[in-house]
Amino acid sequence: MTTTEARPTERKPPQLVDMSWDPITRIIGNLGIYTKIDFANREVVECHSTSSLFRGYSVFMKGKDPRDAGFITSRICGICGDNHTTCSDYAQQMAYGVKPPPLADYIVNLGEAAEYMFDHTIFQDNLVFVDFCEAMVKATNPSVLARAERTEAPRGDIHGYRTIADIMKAFNPFEGEVYKEALKVSRVTREMFCLMEGRHVHPSTLYPGGVGTMPQPNTFTDYLSRLMRVIDFVKKAVAMNDDVFDFFYEALPGYEEVGRRRVLLGCWGAFQDPKTVDYRYETMNSWGKDMYVTPGIIVDGKLVTNNLVDINLGLRILLGSSYYEDWVNEEPFVTHDPLGNPVDMRHPWNQTTVPVPQKRDFDDKYSWVMSPRWFDQRTGDHLALDTGGGPLARLWSTALSGLVDTPYVKSTGHSVRISLPKGESLPETTLEWRIPQWSNTIERDRARPYFVAYAAAMALQFLEESMGLIRAGETKVFENYEVPDEAIGCGFHEAVRGVLSHHLVIKDKKIANYHPYPP
Repeated sequence: MTTTEARPTERKPPQLVDMSWDPITRIIGNLGIYTKIDFANREVVECHSTSSLFRGYSVFMKGKDPRDAGFITSRICGICGDNHTTCSDYAQQMAYGVKPPPLADYIVNLGEAAEYMFDHTIFQDNLVFVDFCEAMVKATNPSVLARAERTEAPRGDIHGYRTIADIMKAFNPFEGEVYKEALKVSRVTREMFCLMEGRHVHPSTLYPGGVGTMPQPNTFTDYLSRLMRVIDFVKKAVAMNDDVFDFFYEALPGYEEVGRRRVLLGCWGAFQDPKTVDYRYETMNSWGKDMYVTPGIIVDGKLVTNNLVDINLGLRILLGSSYYEDWVNEEPFVTHDPLGNPVDMRHPWNQTTVPVPQKRDFDDKYSWVMSPRWFDQRTGDHLALDTGGGPLARLWSTALSGLVDTPYVKSTGHSVRISLPKGESLPETTLEWRIPQWSNTIERDRARPYFVAYAAAMALQFLEESMGLIRAGETKVFENYEVPDEAIGCGFHEAVRGVLSHHLVIKDKKIANYHPYPP
């Protein structure tokens, strides 16, 4: 039986055990964790995170036609390839000086909203919730399951389960009702995605300058009909997650420490506002703040900045413990940004990737992953932001900024209110995500279904705006452009797991430097 208890104050003679997990294969097998654990005092004494995979995109993209960047970089990931394509297109549009027609931006927003709904649902309900399901808790902590069987579910009137244990049972892999329903929802949301972006996960209809999606009225009504089929599932998912997570806090005092980190969150923003975005660097602060997910950097719970120009200029790529040569003595690609601000040599625009394969040495070099940081000018610190905070960071940044104000989603300065219309069985519902006390595992998990609701709500607005444009005859979805001889661009977006940026330098109409940074 697993319990959470206070650690004794008297230290015991250490009992060190080397424990390693390599490869970790939940997604791809290039992550390794190497530890020394003191079992006597229940402490992790030493821990190294390694990657054995050299990606090399920044190397082999040099000299390519920049218009190919979106198609190439979508292959970086077999899960969030569309996020890379979108981000690459944003960077290219800045470099080319092209603004897509409004309908094209709405189509991209609708595709990305469907991706958030698809991925967060399958990740939460079919992967994460296995940790909280009846079968897992029964095997690892039967006393907690017994308590769950006696505990009424506070939101049972919404999701229909009487006790917490009933919810846990519904999440049992391959057998539970919600587990199986989540798989069906994932199929429907993937269909929604494909209506807008052509195919999953490497889109066939996204280009710099616009989209190739044919904007027929039934394109949007087909999307809407599918969205309305999953609206009630979204409402139930939020209620079930809240019930289970609140229960775990109560049943296991100290559980809030699981995965708890200092509140260092980064969000690069998502969902452009077609009415104001022009993709110009000079106006990036303005249109960045108009995004329907507000960018921001949060340090110890306080919003440091939501200015995308500041966020961009603060990016630093440190070598850390990686197998690469330093580039600080090379000629910089970019000395100043388009606003005249100096660009650091360790900024992605100036990074040069020269791999140096060598034997793993935990006292020196041991990984193919560099150490991205954000430079805090207030303190001089290179902050290791929780860039994989994903939905937690998106909601937290949007809540603190208080800028999003739409018919379906409103930011209050301390929370985010999400309004979903009447579905097949549940009435119109307003959900409210409130800034939590901690940045820990449960709150990262809790934020996920809330952001599914957020994406669903914003999709409703994007559909209304798109149909309005079509009724007005504004069906253009592509704008021509010329590739300049020399240019720079940067794209900021939110991959499903967290922040995503692409940085591009063009010389002689070819890619001179290109660096994608996923969460």
